Amino acid sequence: MTGLAIGADGLPRCSWAVGTPIYEEYHDVEWGRPVRDDDALFEKISLEAFQSGLSWITILRKRPAFRAAFAGFDRAKVAVFDESDIARLMADPGIVRNRSKIEATIHNARIAQDVELSALLWSFAPPARPRRTQIPATTPESVAMAKALKKLGFRFVGPTTAYALMQATGMVDDHIKGCSVGE
Repeated sequence: MTGLAIGADGLPRCSWAVGTPIYEEYHDVEWGRPVRDDDALFEKISLEAFQSGLSWITILRKRPAFRAAFAGFDRAKVAVFDESDIARLMADPGIVRNRSKIEATIHNARIAQDVELSALLWSFAPPARPRRTQIPATTPESVAMAKALKKLGFRFVGPTTAYALMQATGMVDDHIKGCSVGE
């Protein structure tokens, strides 16, 4: 992610967020805002995993269907999903129908219900820093987070996914210097 762009409303935003209303709303209202609720964090981890190899806008557009299909990302409910649920999810055109990612989400729910997810994930948040003009794909903190999650048994949580999670949940403020959000 690099640079700024001017939105239709004349405000400077991170360039990735300009041009599509769903991106602008996500950027302005949600992205980079602190999330500490365990189920909300589980949703973010799950959606970041589903995004792997796809564009984020695909996931944003499908997010309501994901929420419906995965019981609002309630970890306890998803943890008891079985083969019939996997078959139901594989037949759901509203979500990304990738069996490995669906199984990983269910598997991760089983682990996440026994973990204080907020405390764990936020323990990797780096100290606040000034806004930058260039944003990395990974950081030492995201590498460490991914390693800790994998050690617990989580799937689809590599360093890039972990860093995207950190950005989405406000663990880091990666709005580009000059972005109108938060300044």
